[in-house]
Amino acid sequence: MIRFNSPYITGDEIKYIDDALSRKRLSGDGHYTKCVSAFMEKTFSSKKVLLTTSCSSALDMACLVLDIKQGDEVILPSYTFVSTANAIALRGAKCVFAEVDEFLNIDLDDVEAKITSNTKMVMPVHYASTSCDMDRLMAMSAKYSFYVVEDAAQAVNAKYKDQYLGTIGHIGCYSFHETKNYTCGEGGAFLINIDDKSLIERAEVVREKGTNRSQFFRGQVDKYSWVGVGSSYLPSEILAAMLYAQFENMNLINDLRKNVYNQYQSEFKGLIEKGCFKQIAVPNYNEINYHMYYIILDSGKKRDDLMASLVENGINAVFHYLPLHTSDMGKSMGYKAGDLAYTEKVSDCLLRLPLYAGMTKTDIDYIIQMVKTYFK
Repeated sequence: MIRFNSPYITGDEIKYIDDALSRKRLSGDGHYTKCVSAFMEKTFSSKKVLLTTSCSSALDMACLVLDIKQGDEVILPSYTFVSTANAIALRGAKCVFAEVDEFLNIDLDDVEAKITSNTKMVMPVHYASTSCDMDRLMAMSAKYSFYVVEDAAQAVNAKYKDQYLGTIGHIGCYSFHETKNYTCGEGGAFLINIDDKSLIERAEVVREKGTNRSQFFRGQVDKYSWVGVGSSYLPSEILAAMLYAQFENMNLINDLRKNVYNQYQSEFKGLIEKGCFKQIAVPNYNEINYHMYYIILDSGKKRDDLMASLVENGINAVFHYLPLHTSDMGKSMGYKAGDLAYTEKVSDCLLRLPLYAGMTKTDIDYIIQMVKTYFK
């Protein structure tokens, strides 16, 4: 079976993990945490980067840091992973689900139509490392006075115009899960993109179980204590060491994924022109990181038939998100099937093909052959 995903190992992960072990400081915010954070701050031009245990943790932190609470409304796409919505629901706030556009990013017309006096945050999800029009969203943020928190789990090292995704909103959240381009198995990052010292200090407190431990280690206080609400979001030095090896090879990993993506694009051109399916769509203002390759079929039946055919032939092709508004939780919030028609259509018809750094030419050619054979 050709795997849908396989994490790329650069060869330096064990070396750095061994070094982390030899330093005997494993609980985080040690040498490798600082190396990775500094790398991201410099490379992506974020004001402050704090490593977390996952993107889910970073999203939770965002809602805590920005004091999202009962009575607040947060607008987000229904077509996303549950972590985006969980971060809101855990704070007692209302999830306001919005449609996606042709690029499967949050539809800004629908966002603007759903803004109320209770809207405190909008959370765009950068699907397949593409984005909505971030200039327009940030202008809306200033006009209506809400925060923008980017769920950039899939968008590390991708750009909107000349800015890296995850660094444009007030806060950005990254993922380094096994399925992402750059991985430490489970991990994430919390990015603060505005020059606000108090926001940075609050984020440090939230991340360190509600204590001012970070200030203590900087010598700003003589002891640390419980000063606010927080939780345990700090990853170990072992995870940071693995991630550092990944970032040192960021361009290589990107190029390997790009090669697979471009082969799909080139070989499927004829099928796309014949109308067999629609290819992945990328706005002209985005520079993607080749996180995924998806196609959209005419119907759910065709998608399921093609997926079954590929699986039968040893190819682990998969569908993606089920709309959150039609889930049991979504229904309990008052949503129902039909509320977001385009989101539901996309969810029924989208198929993801295997794509990862290090895929062999033999496997790529076989996947292409099996897709073409299906449409003969």
